[in-house]
Amino acid sequence: MDLKHIQVITNIVGQDNLILDCPMSGHTTFRVGGPAECLVTPTTVDEISATLEYCRNNEIEYLVIGNGSNLLVKDGGVAGVVIDLSSKFNNISVDGLTVTAQAGALLSRVARKAWTASLTGMEFAEGIPGTIGGAVYMNAGAYGGEMCQIVDKVTCLTQDGQIVTFQGEDHGFAYRHSAYMGSGMVILEASLNLTLGDSEAIKATMDDLRGRRRDKQPTDKPSAGSTFKRPANGYAAAMIEQCGLKGFRVGGAEVSTKHSGFVINAGGATATDILTLMDQVADKVQEQFGVRLEPEVQIVGRD
Repeated sequence: MDLKHIQVITNIVGQDNLILDCPMSGHTTFRVGGPAECLVTPTTVDEISATLEYCRNNEIEYLVIGNGSNLLVKDGGVAGVVIDLSSKFNNISVDGLTVTAQAGALLSRVARKAWTASLTGMEFAEGIPGTIGGAVYMNAGAYGGEMCQIVDKVTCLTQDGQIVTFQGEDHGFAYRHSAYMGSGMVILEASLNLTLGDSEAIKATMDDLRGRRRDKQPTDKPSAGSTFKRPANGYAAAMIEQCGLKGFRVGGAEVSTKHSGFVINAGGATATDILTLMDQVADKVQEQFGVRLEPEVQIVGRD
């Protein structure tokens, strides 16, 4: 990227909030991925807005990320600017039955904040390793709960720099989908409507779900959670297992022996290993069941 552009962006976010040639392996839960030309960690809405405006006006590619928990960055890295909201744009506040969190706040932190305020309804999200922004974007869910059940208002930055707030049907929630996907808007914060509950009962539920997740999922290995979307008829993990693919490996990438719906970095994997494995798994499932599994993980970057 041109030095002039780097200087302008540095002036917007500050020297301490910009890294050049930043390995994306440190910003994704897969722990793989080539470098971002320029990674910034803005602290305010104004910094986010100004960075995006400059990128758009100068035709600089950009990518907005949270915790990188549903992200696979290719080995060639990411051109242009990566805007990481998880590091410094992550405030959480509670007002009555409403919890409001900036987009970069980890779901686990928000769930614990709700618990300490004796608010119930978010227990399902405690173990999801993502941010509020990412969770709203894809309507994340687990153990019978989904973000669509608790999201009230979502504040976004539009492509023309306007700050707008959405409610109700405007969210466009469906299974692992929202109206924000493909919209070009950047989610800035979300307000969640919860219910007053008993803090001990809330904690017990969170502890139970955490234990179930630990027992059934490969939480000790780098992954991006469930690798494939749930097909219309059946479950991806069951289909993969019935194809005899538990433990199937390509390089350092492996179909988890603990939960076949997870592709893990078993050690030293590259993004190419993971992508190759995903393609081969999808091919074998299609051959046996006539169903093409679609990635749930977002794939970005250069080959």
